Amino acid sequence: MYEVGDKRYPRIFLEDTDTDLPKRVDNRTRYSYFKLITRGGTCVINSCFDRFLRRTVCYKSLRKELQNNASAQLRFIREARVTSMLQHPNTIPTYELGRDAKGLVYFTMKLVQGETFRTLLDRCAAAGTHEVGGLNLERLISILVQVAHALHYAHIHGVVHRDVKPENILVGPFGEVLLLDWGSAKVWSKDRSESHEIPLRLQQSASIVSEDATLKTESEPLHGTPAYLSPEQASRDPSLDERSDVFSFGSILYETLGLTRMLPGEKVYEVLDFIQRGKIRDVREQIDVPLDDRIADLCMRMVERDKNDRLQSFEDALNVFET
Repeated sequence: MYEVGDKRYPRIFLEDTDTDLPKRVDNRTRYSYFKLITRGGTCVINSCFDRFLRRTVCYKSLRKELQNNASAQLRFIREARVTSMLQHPNTIPTYELGRDAKGLVYFTMKLVQGETFRTLLDRCAAAGTHEVGGLNLERLISILVQVAHALHYAHIHGVVHRDVKPENILVGPFGEVLLLDWGSAKVWSKDRSESHEIPLRLQQSASIVSEDATLKTESEPLHGTPAYLSPEQASRDPSLDERSDVFSFGSILYETLGLTRMLPGEKVYEVLDFIQRGKIRDVREQIDVPLDDRIADLCMRMVERDKNDRLQSFEDALNVFET
């Protein structure tokens, strides 16, 4: 699996481990060899070389047009700290939060190579079967179980992700599963009486398959991606809580089982209309192979429109998955 000379796993040499640190810290020279990974709606993610720790890391910063936007900076710093404070095997380690020589905020994280769960689902859907390239339904569900553990951990710590989708699930080369992008996370004050939302006006997105799939409206942006929004997200329910993530996760589980998206429609308004009024077909009607009734029932309980009728926690889900 690992070979000498493999560029993904470079050799560690004495010259690297014993290089002296500069006498005075200067972050202008700490990071170098920047290479673009992706450009999202609000942020830019690069890989770069950390000269102090002698490793390649992930470097996240705000897009140029938002670098002096106070709301964008506050949201960005919140994301960095939430990501850092959630220390779990299925969340990505954060290394540093700071400002560069121009005073612009950034944070660095572990750089993980791998494939998103979106890629895996698309591969299976294109083939019309779960049995593709070493994958099978059991393996796909085992990935989602690890995501459920990450969400259960976050919820225990008072954090709602609000953008649970296949694109934010990364499967690494060692089989590790990471739930990414906590930029839409909801947190509360200490007495849970307040959750301060930070408004940020962005462009409207007309299609759910655009480069930046996050749904935005002309007034105030909704947090989440249309195809995986909970009904309370779609209606901007201020009392939104952990059960919203349960619905989004259930949408992914539904798609995993049936290899078809649970919420139909290609335009934002079509998806929003279905969330509010459409009838979700039983997932057993979407799959030709026998399906464990416990998993099918769990899926349908997770995607109940009324959050009070919905499965209430990931603890309940894990009890089903792991028994």
